[in-house]
Amino acid sequence: QVQLVESGGGLVQAGGSLRLSCAASGRAINKYIMGWFRQAPGKEREFVAAISFGGGSQYYADSVKGRFTISRDNAKNTVYLQMSSLRPEDTAVYYCSTSRLLVPDYARYDNWGQGTQVTVSS
Repeated sequence: QVQLVESGGGLVQAGGSLRLSCAASGRAINKYIMGWFRQAPGKEREFVAAISFGGGSQYYADSVKGRFTISRDNAKNTVYLQMSSLRPEDTAVYYCSTSRLLVPDYARYDNWGQGTQVTVSS
């Protein structure tokens, strides 16, 4: 079992940037695909980005492509989400998770963290 703890959320103005971190414990994350999802109030949890075991491949939702960058440091057992050009519609709780597949399918992910709130003001 992997325990995940997200951090780095906060309040930022539109156009600003934030970097989220997801620190893992319990198992080495190099055995997992790592993904970021988000959930806004009243909406379903949606895929944001995922990264392959070694970091060589990334997969992004169309809504964040070109603005967000996912990366990982397996030596630190940590995954990151660099978010730039933030928009009010990016406001949500952001979660990291593990998978065996580099896919956007929520059902393929498990070991969820508690989430970190990102609020983008207009």
